[in-house]
Amino acid sequence: MQAFINNAKTAVLLGALMGLFVAVGGAIGQEYLWIGLIFGGLVNLIAYFFSDKIAIAAMRGRELDEQSGGDLYRMVDRLRRRAGLPMPRVYLCPHQAPNAFATGRNPRHAAVAFTQGAIDLLDPAELEGVAAHELAHIKNRDTLISTVAAMIAGTLAFIAQYGFFFMLGRRGSSGGNPLVMFGAIILGAIGAALIRAMISRTREYQADRIGAEIAGSPYGLMSALEKLDNYSKRIPLHQPNPAQNNLFIVEPLAGGGRTLTDLFATHPPTHKRLEALAKLA
Repeated sequence: MQAFINNAKTAVLLGALMGLFVAVGGAIGQEYLWIGLIFGGLVNLIAYFFSDKIAIAAMRGRELDEQSGGDLYRMVDRLRRRAGLPMPRVYLCPHQAPNAFATGRNPRHAAVAFTQGAIDLLDPAELEGVAAHELAHIKNRDTLISTVAAMIAGTLAFIAQYGFFFMLGRRGSSGGNPLVMFGAIILGAIGAALIRAMISRTREYQADRIGAEIAGSPYGLMSALEKLDNYSKRIPLHQPNPAQNNLFIVEPLAGGGRTLTDLFATHPPTHKRLEALAKLA
């Protein structure tokens, strides 16, 4: 049932993306409607079939096998059997910021990735909790909608960044109203951030719960979340696409305190996740 719901959400998200591209094209000028439609369709295809590869490439992930992956690979293999999943591809990313993420359009085309910082920081029980959390995302088919949302957010951030300059270049032409174009660009970028945040937040609690079941205990994940949250505030994650933040187990460079920017946070507060896990314990 959860898989059906997530697939439906993905379809809605891709449809909304198509509509947004058409709307932005129309705001720039009527002759750009078809360009928006074609570009939106192209981005949809890329998001569905290649968003996982783009996410891995952006993090410079190196694929591990049974020989090169050692204990990490065998741990993922053991946990995925317990979860009843096909073996995902396992990647190691050369970043000192400790974090992990899962990606892929379905369980048969899934991958889990860990940063070098996470391998160095976490003990085996904590690392197992993190891996189980990511496998829970795969089991729930969260990974497709996460990677699609990340790609949509990145694409619209690109539009917001460069569309303004394009708009200025057309002010003297017979194109659309500059205020309308500016509003479409800004609303598109804000809408993408809000959608991405809402999608990620609601599913992290469920992935924590199912991950604790896969691992057999919530304690490893609880300890890992505390460490990861603490270190994520001190060690920056250098990646070219911050729109991918919703993929990670904790938000990179997450700050403390309650501010207006919490509206755009891709994860629920860690202390609330720990409270939910403590109830399972």
